[in-house]
Amino acid sequence: MEVFRVLAINPGSTSTKIAIYDNEKEVFETTLRHSNEEIEKYDKITEQYDFRKDVILKVLGENDINLTKLSAVVGRGGLLKPIKGGTYAVNELMIQDLKAAQMGEHASNLGGMIAFEIANQLNIPAFIVDPVVVDELEPVARISGMPEIARKSIFHALNQKAVARRFASENNKAYEELNLIIAHLGGGISVGAHEKGRVIDVNNALDGEGPFSPERTGGLPVGDLAKMCFSGKYTHADIKKMIKGKGGLVAYLGTNDGRDVVKMIENGDENAKLIFEAMAYQVAKEIGSCAAVLKGKVDAIILTGGLAYGEMLTNWIKARVEFISQVIIYPGEDEMSALAQGGLRVLRNEEVPQKYI
Repeated sequence: MEVFRVLAINPGSTSTKIAIYDNEKEVFETTLRHSNEEIEKYDKITEQYDFRKDVILKVLGENDINLTKLSAVVGRGGLLKPIKGGTYAVNELMIQDLKAAQMGEHASNLGGMIAFEIANQLNIPAFIVDPVVVDELEPVARISGMPEIARKSIFHALNQKAVARRFASENNKAYEELNLIIAHLGGGISVGAHEKGRVIDVNNALDGEGPFSPERTGGLPVGDLAKMCFSGKYTHADIKKMIKGKGGLVAYLGTNDGRDVVKMIENGDENAKLIFEAMAYQVAKEIGSCAAVLKGKVDAIILTGGLAYGEMLTNWIKARVEFISQVIIYPGEDEMSALAQGGLRVLRNEEVPQKYI
C-alpha cells in the first residue's frame, strides 16, 4: 500500500497545531503556543502570516522532519465565501479572498495561506477541507421570515463531516447513502441535518441561532433583544459580546467548562442543574427540528465535540431524542486527523478536489 505523508496545519487564535500523518498514522504532532505579546504586535490576522509560517518551519526543522518527503499540505479552511463541502485545492483566488478577509478576520484564514506557500516550494498540492462556511442549505432553509435577512450556514463542518464519514465507514455504508443528524457540542453548538452527504439545514452556530452553548446565547426572543439594543445601556460591541463570547453558560454560571458545571451540580447547586439541563433540552429540540427536515428518515443521531465526553449532558439529550433513531457518541473533535483524511482522499483518487471559483 502506497504511503502518503501529509502535513496538517490548524491555526487558532493563540496557537497553531501541526501534525504529520503517514496515511492515517500520526507520526508527529505539536501545538505551538503564541503569547499575547507576540500576537498583539499585529493589527490584522493576515499580518501574522510570516511569523506563524516561520515558527512552523523552525519547529519542523528542529524535529528533523524532511519536508521533501511530503505528499501534500492541508490547512484549516478559513472564512471564505460560501462553498459546498469537500476538499479544495488552494488556488490564487482563494489566497486573495483569505488575505482580503472580506468574510471576516479569523486565525483559520492563515491555514490555507501557509499551506499554499509551503506546498509551492515543494511542488506538491495544498488543500483545505470542509471550512466553517460550507453551505449546502436547501433554498427553503434560507428563508428567515424577514426579507432583509437570509439564514446562513456557519457551523463545525470539518468535525461534522468527519464523524459522518466515520459512522458510514464503521457501518459499511457511503456517507452519501445516509441521513444523519449530527450535534457538535463545544464552545459553540451546531446541529446539522445531513441528507445523503449534504448538510441541507443547520443552525448558524457562530452568530445567534439554535441552542445556547458554553459561550453563546443561541436563538433569543428577538423583541426583547431589540429593546435591549435600543435601551441606551449597551453599545453594538456590548451586544455582540453578550451573544458570542459572554453568553450561554458563562452568562448564567460564570464558566464555559462543562466539567465545572458538573462539579457544581454534584455539590448540590440546583440552579446549575437547571441551566445545564436547559442546554441539553435546547439541543434535543434542535435535533427534533432536524428530524422534521429529514421527514423522520434518520439513520442515526451523532453527538460529538468536547461536551460529548460528559455523560450527564448526553444522557439528558438521549432521553429526549432516542425515539427518533439510535444515538451514537463520538466525543471530542479530531480536527488534525480530519484535515489529513481530506487530503488523503484526494491523493488516493477517492475524491476529486473541488475548485474554488
